[in-house]
Amino acid sequence: MRKRLIALSVRVLSGLSLRSAQRLGGLIGRLACRLPNSERRTAQVNIALCFPGLSAEQRGDRVRASLCESAKTLTEIPGIWSRPAAYAVDLVRSERGRDVLERALATNRGLLVGAPHLGNWEIAGLYAQSLFPMTILYRAPREKVLEPLMRGGRTSGGAQLVPTDAAGIKAAYSALRRGEAVGILPDQQPKTLSSGVFAPFFGHAALTMTLMGRLANKGRAAVVFCLAERLPKAEGFRIHWLAAPEGIDDADPLVAAGALNRGVEACIELCPEQYQWSYKRFRLRPDGRRSPYRKGR
Repeated sequence: MRKRLIALSVRVLSGLSLRSAQRLGGLIGRLACRLPNSERRTAQVNIALCFPGLSAEQRGDRVRASLCESAKTLTEIPGIWSRPAAYAVDLVRSERGRDVLERALATNRGLLVGAPHLGNWEIAGLYAQSLFPMTILYRAPREKVLEPLMRGGRTSGGAQLVPTDAAGIKAAYSALRRGEAVGILPDQQPKTLSSGVFAPFFGHAALTMTLMGRLANKGRAAVVFCLAERLPKAEGFRIHWLAAPEGIDDADPLVAAGALNRGVEACIELCPEQYQWSYKRFRLRPDGRRSPYRKGR
């Protein structure tokens, strides 16, 4: 029954225009603000941790905006995945930092593109692959019924999609050696402690992947960050390219992870309400410390 409901929801959402999808997402987000739920609580915890200088009223406003923006992403994605890549590319209205990308490409090395869970990362990925050959590392969704749609949507612009296992990582290195691009979601928490290190993220220790640093170092790749900022009133999206902080290719995983998180922070500062603050970024803590998301902490 659950699979059928998910499949039905995806079919309905796939047929919506961008304006309708965003209106529905906004409604869902406003409901999430009013009803007790884990996403709201997680966003509250994350925003309190990462922005201690905000007043209680400002934190509340950011939580509400974040839940609405995250819901818009969810309602937009089925339509993006189910349509040709040109649909997503045509939604891009402007681009900032293109000189950053051009300088990275001018190195004539492979290109590593980090696209955090900010704005609509599916738009960012499809726009990037409209510019150059690309291999995208991905983690399979929890709901298996969504995987064929995800794979089809993310590769509709010609990209190769590979899992973050040994074979997929090998394919990523090969792409970089060919001078092509590799895309990765840099703010996903590793599944195991051995796959990451604890590095500062908005002043708090967060388990951070070492994979991006290894790819940059061993693959001798240039590194940029990319995001697709959602414009108001369903006007489309603005692409941003940001230079990676110094040290992201360092052989020391702690140095590289710290630089990675600074790069993600720089992206978030452009449109903080569009970050996925409902993600439990600090679930695993150093030395087994209590998760901040547990009630009664």
